[in-house]
Amino acid sequence: MVKIRFARFGAKKHPFYHIVVTDSENPRDGRYIERIGTYDPAKPMGAAVVKRDRLEHWVGRGAKLSESLAKVIREQTKTAAAAPAAG
Repeated sequence: MVKIRFARFGAKKHPFYHIVVTDSENPRDGRYIERIGTYDPAKPMGAAVVKRDRLEHWVGRGAKLSESLAKVIREQTKTAAAAPAAG
């Protein structure tokens, strides 16, 4: 099964995550199919960078999002929807 999840990078106690598409059997920081974004937990969740077209492509092909990534995507969607209304 193909999953979309975080792969941890960064220093000790200062994590930084890549959003990757990978086989569910691969280790967290192991081999991946495609990197589609980044997430820095030191910044607001809405500041995550995600290639939306690639995310939709993989979800359309049956890839499942991890729970933590789904929370970040929801928050980013809320932030993007609120930004034009504020301006």
